[in-house]
Amino acid sequence: MRVHARIPATSANLGPGFDALGLALALYNDVEAQESDGVTVIVEGEGAGQLPTGADNVVARGVRLAFDAAGRPFKGVALRCANRIPPARGLGSSAAAWVGGLVAGNALAGGSLTNDALLSLATRAEGHPDNVAAALLGGLTVSCPGEDGAVTAVSLPLPEHLVWVVLVPTITSSTAEARAVLPETVPRGDAIFNVQRVALLLAALQMRRPDALAKALDDRLHQPYRRALFPWMPAVAQAARRAGALGCVLSGAGPALLALAAGDGSAVARAMETALRAAGIKGHARAYAVDTVGATVTPLSGATRA
Repeated sequence: MRVHARIPATSANLGPGFDALGLALALYNDVEAQESDGVTVIVEGEGAGQLPTGADNVVARGVRLAFDAAGRPFKGVALRCANRIPPARGLGSSAAAWVGGLVAGNALAGGSLTNDALLSLATRAEGHPDNVAAALLGGLTVSCPGEDGAVTAVSLPLPEHLVWVVLVPTITSSTAEARAVLPETVPRGDAIFNVQRVALLLAALQMRRPDALAKALDDRLHQPYRRALFPWMPAVAQAARRAGALGCVLSGAGPALLALAAGDGSAVARAMETALRAAGIKGHARAYAVDTVGATVTPLSGATRA
């Protein structure tokens, strides 16, 4: 059996929704997978020549994890990964790899694992649920892990007239580094500030209230601390707002930025690129639609090319 999996890029946090919100974007990694003796991985596109091509590849690890969870013996897998999600930019490349491996492995192992089971497996592998929930389910997801390890996630619809402009700098950042700058505790006022704004953000999106989004995207839990890593972020965010963006936030752990805009977002994209270039950093911005489907897997005919 040979299968094809498609997994969307994701942007987590969305300002105040730290470790709780995730957004699936119409930018995809594709995985072709077939059972084989041993593990072989071909990587094309983003990460080619850099990502592992053996059993330590994250997609391959995800396939094995699905087999183990399904109680099926794992002989190996032949993988071809066509990557378009840039790694180490805050767009969920690691989550896409885990989810891609899990859904492909589940299909190869007989498809016995539910989405809830896959979500819990992906969360344990990734360490937190926000990106993996969006990658698996699509749309805007709200996710919450329980004390028993099970994850509850809900995918919400979004206004179709809004676009999400992503600025991807050429520089990279690690999630571990971005988390290391965060304090262990925060002032009560900052916690209340974020609770109010994440509630307002969800309400404003559901009720189509663009006038409330600028205030709703403010944050005090992670972005103020991460500015030490990305000192150019305030200037780029300000340029995006001047060009008409309703708000501009760090995408995940960065360094990518995510701006919310009406229309086609082209003016916002150019403004963000110009401001980043003024800081001495190259980058590219473009508007993406929201992926509303999440990870998909389909059977393929013929032998894998890997």
